[in-house]
Amino acid sequence: MKKKILLTIGSIIVVLFAAGGGYAWWMYHSVAATAGNMYETSGGKGNHQAVSKKKPISLLLLGVDERKGDRGRSDTMIATTLNPTTKTMQMISIPRDTRTEIVGRGTIDKINAAYAYGGTKMAEDTAEKFIGDIPFDFYIKINMEGMSELVNAVGGVTVNNKLDWNDEGYYKKGYHYARGNITLDTGAKAMGYVRMRHLDPQGDFGRNQRQRDVIMAIVNKMANVSSVSRYSQILDALGSNVKTNLTFDDMKNLAFNYRDARKHSINYEVKGQGQKINGIYYLVVGAAEKQRVHDMINEQLNN
Repeated sequence: MKKKILLTIGSIIVVLFAAGGGYAWWMYHSVAATAGNMYETSGGKGNHQAVSKKKPISLLLLGVDERKGDRGRSDTMIATTLNPTTKTMQMISIPRDTRTEIVGRGTIDKINAAYAYGGTKMAEDTAEKFIGDIPFDFYIKINMEGMSELVNAVGGVTVNNKLDWNDEGYYKKGYHYARGNITLDTGAKAMGYVRMRHLDPQGDFGRNQRQRDVIMAIVNKMANVSSVSRYSQILDALGSNVKTNLTFDDMKNLAFNYRDARKHSINYEVKGQGQKINGIYYLVVGAAEKQRVHDMINEQLNN
């Protein structure tokens, strides 16, 4: 069975336009065209005023394996906050097997099913209910292929690998991932790195950590990109694989108002207990953990 293990790179959009000198005037129209290709309003509040006034904002980052005729599931979901005052970007991963109410459907299911049932809006409404009714200002959705194309576009990334393994399963291509600092020099190799689960003692939790590590590696590499060809490839990858309700004006405001938010990164993974209910595996998250996540997000938005 093909594993739908996805990496959400939506935060990269923020950094692309917030890297400080990251795009020159002569690329203005290319960036505007890419922003237009990415823009949609399938869900999300679109709190444009908050961005223009340099307020802390929240974004839901979704990773989907979408194909023609198949919407797929949001197998990666990250609640993200950007606080320009504290210069902080907080990323909280919500595991795909998390058992919760699917808002708008009236059922209890894995949280990644919300996107399959009702697209971006249902996924967003469900995530908002899970984190304690804190609304997301924006959403950013990336299709699986986008991660591979972005890694290629920036010329590869370097990560610190905690395990030593040879790639596994359906996507096996003969890669060896050594322990320590390694370079993922192609998108295919990066995909193998973030997809691995069964060889990791931490399972989904270890995989999600690798996802966040690669996100930040691409973010940091992108912030230092200077060549015209690299920017063109990045824009092509974003325009083809990313959808968001951030407008071009929002992105320009992010460039000036949130450029330092990545200086302090907070990463967290929602914790719970694995249980089989009616023969189906779920991650059951207790009330105390839900409150902790709520408070973490609320603190960043009100700091």
